[in-house]
Amino acid sequence: MSKLALKPVSTDTVQSGFQTLIPLDRLLKSPDNARKTPHSAAALVALRASIAAKGILQNLIVKPEVDEAGAETGFFHVTAGEGRRLAQIARAKDGEIPRDTPMPCVVRDTDDAHEVSLDENVTREAMTPADQYEAFRALNTDRGMDAAEIAARFGVSEHTVKQRLRLGAVSPVLMQAYRDEKLTLSQLMAYAITEDHARQEAAFDRLKGVYNDAFHIKRLLMEGRVAHTDRRAKLVGMEAYENAGGVIERDLFTEEGGGYFSDAGLLDQLVMQHLAQVAAATRQAEGWKWAEAAIDYPYSNGWGRIYKEPQDLSADDSAALLAAQEALENLVAPFEGADELPDDIDRQAGELEKEIERLEALEDAYLPDDIARGGVFVSLAHDGTVSLTRGLIRAEDEVAEPDDEAAGASETGEDADDETDGLVRNVTATDPDADDDGDIAEDVPLSDILLRDLTTHRTLALRYALAEQPELAARFLVHKLTLDTFYSQRSVTCLDITARRAPIEQFADGLDETPTAAALNTRHEAWAEGLPEDPRELWPHIQKLDAETLGALMAHCTASTVFAVVQPYMPKAAYAASVEMAAHIGLDMTGHWRPTARSYFSRVTKGQIVAAVRQAVGDEAADRLVKLKKPDMAAAAEQLVATTGWLPMCLRTPALPDQDEPLALPAPEETDGLPDLPEAAE
Repeated sequence: MSKLALKPVSTDTVQSGFQTLIPLDRLLKSPDNARKTPHSAAALVALRASIAAKGILQNLIVKPEVDEAGAETGFFHVTAGEGRRLAQIARAKDGEIPRDTPMPCVVRDTDDAHEVSLDENVTREAMTPADQYEAFRALNTDRGMDAAEIAARFGVSEHTVKQRLRLGAVSPVLMQAYRDEKLTLSQLMAYAITEDHARQEAAFDRLKGVYNDAFHIKRLLMEGRVAHTDRRAKLVGMEAYENAGGVIERDLFTEEGGGYFSDAGLLDQLVMQHLAQVAAATRQAEGWKWAEAAIDYPYSNGWGRIYKEPQDLSADDSAALLAAQEALENLVAPFEGADELPDDIDRQAGELEKEIERLEALEDAYLPDDIARGGVFVSLAHDGTVSLTRGLIRAEDEVAEPDDEAAGASETGEDADDETDGLVRNVTATDPDADDDGDIAEDVPLSDILLRDLTTHRTLALRYALAEQPELAARFLVHKLTLDTFYSQRSVTCLDITARRAPIEQFADGLDETPTAAALNTRHEAWAEGLPEDPRELWPHIQKLDAETLGALMAHCTASTVFAVVQPYMPKAAYAASVEMAAHIGLDMTGHWRPTARSYFSRVTKGQIVAAVRQAVGDEAADRLVKLKKPDMAAAAEQLVATTGWLPMCLRTPALPDQDEPLALPAPEETDGLPDLPEAAE
């Protein structure tokens, strides 16, 4: 805006020290403004919304501009109120107001402009957060403004308003504790997950005198409720649950915007309805004899299992598969070496890949007779997806395996062997003292008791013989471990060993997002791709592995069973054993975890923070932290220990008894001095 094109305002109407109205287009930025850092975009948006809704609540302080000769030019420098000037200029540019809109100003031509600007920015005290939250709440409850209206009038997001309204609605007891600095903001936000004042106060009384982070507060408040990260919640979804009449206590202070499902019974009912619908649809579409559903798969069901058999494609399907493969190859050939395909080419390629996948799936299928006697079980996987286990055979639907020797004997007229090496169902034991004259049939199966006796001797012999062949024993072990780790089949081998892979993601937020988890998942997927799909083909595959590959597979499967999570009121023997394991492995946790304000320091007491810095850096740095408030102390501690390799005691790896020296803490890197710390709280 060029001021030369404007007509100077008359100075006859402007008196020093008095309020007057000055056109917006005659106000200029003052070179004496003490604020050198520009106003943030968010601050200007909020100020603009406030002025639009309520007008300018505070006069601008201005000083007349003079030329080189000392004569007033008719323009004015804004000594205090630059943000209001910028907000109005933005409104004028968008056509909301005229460019010459009168602005309420006070002319101060005798004061030191720089001092006035500094005074306005320094000599004031902002409203406390607690008062702000309650004031927003009053707008909502007393004046009937909803979150959208409040957001528009104050230039903040609607989500921010909802957060402030929720904080303003906490129990007065907790709000006073927050004012008295007995609660941190993160703790207050944790209590605000529910609007029930009685529950808030009960949890506060229970935790009084003990420092608790947000996680523990939420866990106490949400006892009996289901988190949005639960597999059942993932399957049903918030919208379907609320449509069914369920209530969600939402957590407005997490990035994912989750919450807690208050009615676990209703959630389970919706899950079972969904699983039952999938089971019925699968049975009808695929022709299984039966289909059942449950949240968890019953591994002790005793069912048998059948698998897909290789099938020859029909002439039409074979031709279609070949055509689709050639079409895909010709489609992407011109873009070989390109980082990505054009959108239309990528879409066509995706359609061809789906068709190829469908046709290739026809090469393996269940036999019609097996489908007619088999079933499918629908359950809920750990990640909230539906898991279908096909090819299950109940005991009454089992087909007896033919006895080759007996069949051969009947064909040749010879007597069949009177012994059997298979298990016979529903055999009634004969009385050994009974009259032999009534038991002259030569094809009578052995009694259950005798069969148990004989197979027990056989089991003992197998144990003795297998122990003398360590290489073969290792292969049988890897076979069983691999079955448990990569397949759903649980009873294929005679080894009474189970590789239980307990999920641990529920115990630490964000575990799936760590580099260690990503690397481990990549390794697991690589092993899975190299294994046969049918577990019946696994043993021949295991027999072909060289010793190095066999050992690596055994290590991966064994490692997946490690569980050393310390839980309240649970024995800590497994953790103690894991400490020794870590020592033998030479585990260095600094490559897998680091202490930050979020991951550690904000979740321990101030004394523990100081102790950690004292161990990692030294007394001088630790002493400088003592007077800081908790959030500043946590942030400073993260910066101080970042390069030291410091770890909490529970993550350190001890020395083995035969080591000369324990595994010491890495020495801090040399620095020119301590980093700048926040000023201590008054």
